[in-house]
Amino acid sequence: MKSKLGGEATGARDNQGMAENTIITRVLTSVQQLDAQNWNALLASQSTPTPFMRHEYLAAMEQSGSATPETGWVIRVITIWDQGELLAACPLYIKTHSYGEYVFDWAWARAYEQHGLPYYPKAVMAVPFTPAPGSRLLARTQALRVALVQAIQEWAESLQLSSLHLLFGDTDDLAACTAAGWMQRSTVQFHWTNKASTRPEELTNTASRESIVWRDFDDFLASLNQEKRKKIRQERRKVRDAGVSFRVMEGDNISTEDWNFFYRCYERTYLEHGNAPYLSPAFFEAMAGAMPENWVMFVAEYEGQAIASSLIAVSASSATTSASNHSINDADNAQTAINNRVAYGRYWGALQRVDSLHFEACYYQPIEWCIANGITRFEGGAQGEHKMARALLPIETPSAHWVAHPAFADAIARFLQREGEGMADYVQDLKTHSPLRKA
Repeated sequence: MKSKLGGEATGARDNQGMAENTIITRVLTSVQQLDAQNWNALLASQSTPTPFMRHEYLAAMEQSGSATPETGWVIRVITIWDQGELLAACPLYIKTHSYGEYVFDWAWARAYEQHGLPYYPKAVMAVPFTPAPGSRLLARTQALRVALVQAIQEWAESLQLSSLHLLFGDTDDLAACTAAGWMQRSTVQFHWTNKASTRPEELTNTASRESIVWRDFDDFLASLNQEKRKKIRQERRKVRDAGVSFRVMEGDNISTEDWNFFYRCYERTYLEHGNAPYLSPAFFEAMAGAMPENWVMFVAEYEGQAIASSLIAVSASSATTSASNHSINDADNAQTAINNRVAYGRYWGALQRVDSLHFEACYYQPIEWCIANGITRFEGGAQGEHKMARALLPIETPSAHWVAHPAFADAIARFLQREGEGMADYVQDLKTHSPLRKA
């Protein structure tokens, strides 16, 4: 290893009972050093693949200047090979700050500082600026996933990093980290599920409660209690009465002009809070060119002029889907079965203020689109108890942590035990305030 922040390293190890030196661990300095097709094929074989772990998405983070050493994200890709065949891989980032992660460890950094110890650099196994749960440790088998965690930990120890943090991983990732003795932590997100669980009268011998999806937005509203149903209708009416309408574009039908307008809105959201946007225009240009099938854009218009925009990501379907402009109010577009695609609320911004426009653009329009297209789940992203009133329900999202310093590891473990108990109580309390109508 050349330094705490650099250098490619290669090594050999005997693993899974195979002959010595047939399993090779390599540390790469860019995801672009790997073949995109091989990477995406490995990703597709995982239990929870997302668009955000695609080779194109991670490469765009680098190429656009959004996640680079200059912005405090130094990428390394830990890989395991057997005779030229990629068996496992994990992108991670060496960091000198904790921005853009959404699992907060600022208090840990302060505690280190108070004791005269460096918390940074650390490393995160995460997708920059993207708090979407999914597979992080890409591996052909669970045994290889465990070996990948071991390789990552040995690499971190050799660089004398303070800690490792796997953020928003899936159950396979967490199991591998637990096997290595890592600590677990939970945060809360709010997700909407396309499941008409209040329609037992429609169950048949060949259908299950889980297979029934909403027919349309009104059908979904009928599942909510009266107070929440009334509130949503009022908020939607305010937007309509203000003269605002929406255009919905998918994939290649999102024009360059639409992307440019969206970025103005996205940038405005950050600037209004005194911050520069995390992502550059070049990042979204890359998304439009390399992954158009994974994006749906909602543009709000008033008197023929665009005034606001929101963007959601969607996991690609197994078959090519038509990406054409259409009205999501068209009942003929409604699906009768879940297609296992997932939508992710990502970005929004407005150039003009309209009462309740944020709720319409970020929740009601996307949910209506999800219903029309048979989407399994809409993930609303990090934080925001206000999302519960829009029928996005609390979900615990796990992370895993390894801390090198033994005394701090013990202290953090005790903290996480207390925090975990409090988190469980918090989630239980949230569930008592569910907007769903009692069966």
